[in-house]
Amino acid sequence: MMTVNEVSKLSGVSIRALQYYDKIGLLHPTGYTESGYRLYDSAALEKLREIMLFRELEFSLQEIKAILQSPDFDRDRALEQQIKLLELKREHLDNLITFACGLKQIGGNDMDFSAFDTAKMDEYAARAKAEWQDTDAYKEFADKNRGRSKDAQEALARGLMSIFEDFGKLRVGDPASKEAQSLAKRLRGYITENYYTCTPEILRSLGEMYCAGGEFTKNIDSAGGEGTASFAAKAIDVYCKKA
Repeated sequence: MMTVNEVSKLSGVSIRALQYYDKIGLLHPTGYTESGYRLYDSAALEKLREIMLFRELEFSLQEIKAILQSPDFDRDRALEQQIKLLELKREHLDNLITFACGLKQIGGNDMDFSAFDTAKMDEYAARAKAEWQDTDAYKEFADKNRGRSKDAQEALARGLMSIFEDFGKLRVGDPASKEAQSLAKRLRGYITENYYTCTPEILRSLGEMYCAGGEFTKNIDSAGGEGTASFAAKAIDVYCKKA
């Protein structure tokens, strides 16, 4: 396990950014120290690497979240693209080093600007981005989110929290009860209607995030009372096993 400070130094991602990723549900810490500091395991670091790849491809954080939750997401393919981008960047840096060494030897009269050409790198990044944009989940998310105002997005968030308020009313009961299962079904339908098709696999993944700690858990427990996130996750797990 690594602390948030160690992860920041290793990855180059600022501590503030890591805290924000947790807040928006993009990357939750694996756990916390006794002092409340975030901790990350190898699986979390792998996910952070994937996030960094898509940031290189100039996806927004909301788009990255939708992609990583998509059943179409291929981690091996993402790694292949990351390696290719790094190879192109290395080639670009080698050209710059050769150019700089040449300038040192012959002076500043060389009119060759080819070392500064990033066309190959930009072209590959564009093709890689287009490939991910071609997934069904991404297209659906983009279509539904297109043109939504900030007020509309906040209204959707409030609607989502209202479902967790109802989960909270049941949190001392049985997550397999008819009422709890009805709420799990309602949650899946809400996500499908307003964001993207929420398959049982995606819903189960969301349930795991809900009870993993951090801002997600705090917000849900704030809406429905302490223990709501854990109860909702259990209800979701039961629902997904039957779906």
